Amino acid sequence: MNRIEIDESYCKGCALCTQVCPHQLIEMSDQLNAQGFMPALIPPAKLANCTACALCARICPDAAISVFREIQPAAAISNA
Repeated sequence: MNRIEIDESYCKGCALCTQVCPHQLIEMSDQLNAQGFMPALIPPAKLANCTACALCARICPDAAISVFREIQPAAAISNA
């Protein structure tokens, strides 16, 4: 399963990732992190819809987002 992880200790709440997500999956928390910022988050219910496009990670100025893609076997790709 594709997923992203947002390290809230690095996130400064700029919200750029929320603007570039093509599926509008990323939200801003209503809780402050240890640095006093409201970090970005992706609710678990929305995580299954992540396509791992990595636009959020590319735009993040603080490198707070990691993207993980599911590796599909070659046979599954050729049959698609």
